[in-house]
Amino acid sequence: MKITKILIANRGEIAIRIMKTATKLKIKTVAVRTAAEPNAMYLSFADEIFDYSEESTEIPVFLDIEKLIEIALTTGADAIHPGYGFLAENAYFADKCLDNKISFIGPSPDAIYKMGNKTIARKIALAHNIPVAMGSEGNISNEEEAIAVAEKIGYPVIIKAASGGGGRGMRIVRKSEEMEKLFVIASKEAEKAFKDPSVFIEKYIENPKHIEFQILGDKKGNVIHLGERECSIQRKHQKLLEEAPSGALDDRLREIMGSTAVRIAKAVGYYSAGTVEFLLDSEKNFYFMEMNTRIQVEHPVTEVITGIDLIEQQIRIAKGEELKIRQEDIKLSGWAIECRINAEDVQAGFAPDPGKIDKLSLPSGPNIRIDTGVQAGSSIVPNYDSMIAKLIVSGKNRKEAIKNCKMALDKVWIKGTKTTLPFFRMLVRNQKFQDGDFTTAFIEKDLEKYYYNSEYEEMLAAWLATKLFVEENLQETSIQIDFENGKELSPWLLNKRINQF
Repeated sequence: MKITKILIANRGEIAIRIMKTATKLKIKTVAVRTAAEPNAMYLSFADEIFDYSEESTEIPVFLDIEKLIEIALTTGADAIHPGYGFLAENAYFADKCLDNKISFIGPSPDAIYKMGNKTIARKIALAHNIPVAMGSEGNISNEEEAIAVAEKIGYPVIIKAASGGGGRGMRIVRKSEEMEKLFVIASKEAEKAFKDPSVFIEKYIENPKHIEFQILGDKKGNVIHLGERECSIQRKHQKLLEEAPSGALDDRLREIMGSTAVRIAKAVGYYSAGTVEFLLDSEKNFYFMEMNTRIQVEHPVTEVITGIDLIEQQIRIAKGEELKIRQEDIKLSGWAIECRINAEDVQAGFAPDPGKIDKLSLPSGPNIRIDTGVQAGSSIVPNYDSMIAKLIVSGKNRKEAIKNCKMALDKVWIKGTKTTLPFFRMLVRNQKFQDGDFTTAFIEKDLEKYYYNSEYEEMLAAWLATKLFVEENLQETSIQIDFENGKELSPWLLNKRINQF
């Protein structure tokens, strides 16, 4: 199946990421301009722009299935890439693409539905002897049933939304007296977030590691895994930092968990890129949690240690190509860490802090990769997520990767909005993190404070201020200064410059 033009049904850094690979493959791309971001950076990477900035509808265009299909047909796009978020895991959207003879760059609608519904996915796992935590056989209809199931498997338990993820519709219940209240809260939250109030219950595993496996499958039944990612640094079930590989796994456990991930993917006839997520307890027992049927935010760390372009593989698979990579070809080389730099106020509980980015300076180098959808002058708008950039840093081993990450973080400078930079600067200096001694409860239980002020911040500000002064006053094209009667760069003037940053 030929793909000549892809509509990117997304925005920000992931839109740019897809466009770069499409360009490499000599495939044209279409981006959608919105009223919220009429001058967004991602638009400049597209071959064609569909202007939707004059439209004002209640449904954002990236969630409007009918409109996206219409845009694809209007622009002549023969494929749609959904990125992550928005409609990436919407089986109906994938189905509508196929109905209109548009290639959906992702898995089949059937696989999306089966893996997207957590209770169905759980039943499939059980049917294929894949370990899962003890829990309800299906959805729980009311508080009384929830209490009965919880008492059978033992507290603590966790209530989970059947149709969602990302921490929404989830509540930990430690005693029966809490169940009625938390069941109602979880169900209502699930309905609001996913338009489905269905929830189920599992035994809550205390202080686990969150380990996920990247898989790739083609339409001919071949499925492989590309190793794991360590995703335990998270707050309220939201990932903040990811690594590949994980220090918690040896080769034997990696092989067992990887083959398990492949088995569950094959159970639903999975093709494209996907992620199988597990919880790993202190005794090295692992439990299937869910499958994400899309490209992940954290996919770059896998790309770094395997050398495989996952977006390229998604496109090739959508075209009907057979995987040219076999399991024995996968070699994990080095270590990679990704920091999600978001516009959030760490000291205010990671509250979003939208606004204009006045100045932005990002590092570069042989061990650094930056995936971003913003530049100086861009705005982080409340309509969408708060991501500014993904900083991906590598090294020959974990110790070197952390060292390189520490140096790279100290070279990032962002003015105009609060960011998660102080958190990451603190994290890479934390001894427990450096030792790999952490679980999903690390942030809540092991951190005394969430931030670190870098010693390099004032130096960097001073350097940028001096650079600005030189550009304004000392270049050949600038206004000449009378050094005998004019101003010098006094400490007071320098301080004024620094305060601009």
